[in-house]
This record gives sequence, structure tokens and C-alpha cells, in this order.
Amino acid sequence: MKAPFKLAATALALACCGAAHAACSTTIGVVVPMTGPAGEYGQSGAKAIQMAFRDLNQAGGVNGCTLNAEIRDDQSQGSVGVDVARQLVDIQHVPAIIGSIISSVTLPVLTSVAVPADVVQISPASSTPTLTVLARDGKTKGLFFRTITSDALQGIATGQFASDLKLKKVAVIYVNNDYGVNLNKEFNRAFSALGGTVVSAVPYNERQASYQPEVTKALASNPDALYLISYPTDGATITRTWISAGGPQKFLLNDGLNSDEFIKAVGPKYLTQAYGTSSGTEPSASTRYFAETFPGYSHFSATAPGVDRAYDAAALIGLAIAQAGKADSESIKGAIRTVLAVDGTPVGAGPDEFKRGLALLKEHKPIRYVGLIGPVQFDKYGDITGPFAKWQIVDGKPKNLGDVSTVQIDSLKARLGE
Repeated sequence: MKAPFKLAATALALACCGAAHAACSTTIGVVVPMTGPAGEYGQSGAKAIQMAFRDLNQAGGVNGCTLNAEIRDDQSQGSVGVDVARQLVDIQHVPAIIGSIISSVTLPVLTSVAVPADVVQISPASSTPTLTVLARDGKTKGLFFRTITSDALQGIATGQFASDLKLKKVAVIYVNNDYGVNLNKEFNRAFSALGGTVVSAVPYNERQASYQPEVTKALASNPDALYLISYPTDGATITRTWISAGGPQKFLLNDGLNSDEFIKAVGPKYLTQAYGTSSGTEPSASTRYFAETFPGYSHFSATAPGVDRAYDAAALIGLAIAQAGKADSESIKGAIRTVLAVDGTPVGAGPDEFKRGLALLKEHKPIRYVGLIGPVQFDKYGDITGPFAKWQIVDGKPKNLGDVSTVQIDSLKARLGE
């Protein structure tokens, strides 16, 4: 699937910009899973990145140049991600990489490629707390950013939501990688502090033909509900096995299972008591623009996991290049926080907003990109904070049930001694 996306990115740049821009272009690397267990996320995320670059190009380009996305398939595997990222850095000489989607790819790409090469990396979906630890220990050189909140916060938010749902005994089945291990750990801490009990926590390895042993082990603890931390393909297999084995049809789901593929594979009628959390955003002119435009552009839902954050990751790279006036990695690293200036003029998503923002930057006036995920700031580790949306699957679609607020999360963090 690499070739069609690569061609689409090139054609997009040429079509959306005049001949004056065609001779000048900046290529940004994109490492995402177009295939493998997380392939659905990568495909939709790649389209969101391309759309952000299209919108910036329609706004006149960045510093008079077009932005191109050079997309590579990491196949949902860390070793493949490292190989394709190295190609982007060594052959394409990209100043920045957007990706990956899953933490088990983002981590080795960061430590083996981006940091040694002094290349900026921004992930729209990798939420492992390990990335914060690496930054805290000085091992990222300030080159890493992400437009999604850490699992440490999502685990806390899900623990709060489980308590709100009056759940008492929860079994956890989680993918046995950095993402799953950390999310399970943080959920356990939060849910236990709120009076709940994790009666079993069972890891699983990806791409198995059957998950009967894991399901049997989790059910032996007689839980009220299952918290499943997974990806759509394996998650659907585990859920069907759980239902067939007579498990209670009450589920907590991680944000990655807020997925049309997962819901269709399991069957909506079995998911009427399925709840989850995702990093929350407030409705705005930008989110309305995206909701109206992205499905027609991409043939993916505007609520697909991480697409809003992929769009904003790409937008921030483009705006940082405009702010810096040049497209080298050091300049992008120095400018990316400045386009989120608290005292800057708010600038949203879409060609019209980008045109206004680029004009302000050209006049050396500060802007605050508020985009699709709202007004965020990067802390010194490249992390963002924010509320988490609560949702329930209703008639085969996620229905918003409000938020676990930042205040609630901070209160629970304090209770946990953080």
C-alpha cells in the first residue's frame, strides 16, 4: 500500500499548489502501520497527515514551498519501523518524522534513528509513559513530541470511568507490549484507589490464532466486566471468544478499539454495554471543518482513532517550519512550541485558518494553533495534557457521554501520590 499513498501525496502537492511552488518542496517522513494489527490506524492517520499538508499547501505553502508526506509502512513492527525510518533519514534526508502510531514502533524509531540523527519525531498516537521517562532522563535530546496524552493519564481516566459505572470486579486482558503493560498498570492503580478490584490481569501476544487460554484464565476470577486493551483484529477475536465462553457482556475498551473494524467484527448487538475513553476534545469550528471534510477526502470516519491528532501533528510541523523560516530539524525543534504561544492569536485548522496563521507568522506575530485537539501546550518532555472523552457503543457507533475532566484526573493523581 506504500505506492498509492506516496503517489497520492506527490499528486496532492502538485495539484494544490501553483507552478510557483512546484520547484520548491519540503519532504516530511511518515512512519505508520499501513498493514499488520494496527494497519487501520496507520491508513487513516496517513490520510489525516496528507490532508493537513494539502490544507497548508492550499493556504499558499510554507515559506513559499509545498509540503510533501513521504509515507512508509512499518507493518506494525518495531524492526521494520527502524529500517524504513533510517531510509527516510539517510536517503530522503527528512528533517522530521511523524509516527509511529503504536508505542512498540515509536520507541525503537526514536532511540535508534531519530535521536542519533538529531531528527524531530512527533507521534500522534503513541501513549506509553516510557517516552516521558526517556525524555526525563535526557535521552530524547528534546526531539520528541506527541499530540496524544500519556497512558498514565488514560489509565487514570479509565479507572475513574469504571468507578462511575459502579463496576466492582474487573478482569483485564492486555496486549503484551509496552503500551498494554503500562495502561494495565495505571488502570489498576487508579481503579484500586477508588475502591474497585482488578481480579485478574492477563497478557496476550499478538496475532495468535486463538485466545481461549487467556479468556479462560480471566473468566476464572468471576469478573463483572472485562477491560480489553488491544487492537481491532486481535481485540475482535478475544471479544468473540469471551462472549462464546459465557463472559459478562460488559466491556471497558481502550481508545484503539473505538474502531469501525472492531465493532463490525464483533457485532454491535454484543457491544451494547461497551464503554471506553479517548483523549477528549471540545467541539469547535476546526472540529466541524474536519468532520465535514475528512470523510470525503479519505473515505475514513472523522472519529477514527487518532486522525485528529495525526492532522494536528502534521499541522504543527508545517507551522513550526513557517515560524522558523527554514526546514531543518533544529529549527523545527525550536519553533514547535512557539506556534502554541499562550498569548498568540488563535489559529484553527483548514486552508483559510492556515492562510491567516501563515500571514501572521510572516509578520512575526505570535500565534496559538488550537486545531482539532484544542488549546494544548507541550511540557518540557514533549507531552500534552487534557480531558478524556467517555463513550459508549450505541447502535454500532460510539456515543459521547461527557468527559473525565482534567480536574478529576489531577485530583486522582494527587490521591495516588503523584
